[in-house]
Amino acid sequence: MPAAEHGDFTLLVFARAPLPGSSKTRLIPLLGAEGAAAAQSRLLNHALDTAAAAAPARLQLWCTPDTSHPQLVAAAARHGASLHVQQGADLGARLAHAFALALKDAQRVLCIGSDCPALTAAHLLAAAKQLQDGNDAVLVPAEDGGYVLIGLARNEPRLFSGIDWGGDQVLAQTRTRLSDCGLAWLELEALWDIDRPQDWLRLQASGLLGGDAAA
Repeated sequence: MPAAEHGDFTLLVFARAPLPGSSKTRLIPLLGAEGAAAAQSRLLNHALDTAAAAAPARLQLWCTPDTSHPQLVAAAARHGASLHVQQGADLGARLAHAFALALKDAQRVLCIGSDCPALTAAHLLAAAKQLQDGNDAVLVPAEDGGYVLIGLARNEPRLFSGIDWGGDQVLAQTRTRLSDCGLAWLELEALWDIDRPQDWLRLQASGLLGGDAAA
């Protein structure tokens, strides 16, 4: 499924700097603070590998709290991604800001996090195709009630306001927003992401990161 078939799209990767004690905090009981930060780093590199394999016209790494962490700088350089600082008081505001800027230069924009190693380049290209085929939005749901990818072909900041981020109603609330905004959207298959210790154990069993997923 060559990327060229799906036209010009920008891919945003949202990520937190791999700082011990402030990244992948729900994995700390299993991995410890240093181990959870190392897990974040490995997941980020895997996400960027996947993103680069889809060959987007533009690849952007949106970081928090800033872009200074050497692993973020190195990962962006290795994958040909531009670095950007997330702007906003919560995740919704940060997503709205990034989409508003990206959609000024691209007709189709996809955004992923770094927590879903089950997401492949084929998923990214399938999502881009849905936007090219006339949908205003596309989602890849997460099994826990959120989503691991959102793509837009038009700017609609209302999609990101009033959402209970981090809870199990994110997907349901986003569907309501999509309907309220009158957008045409499509959902691809649901995938699982890495939030809790049991997710990390599932990742180890899956082999998706190879030996890199060792605790």
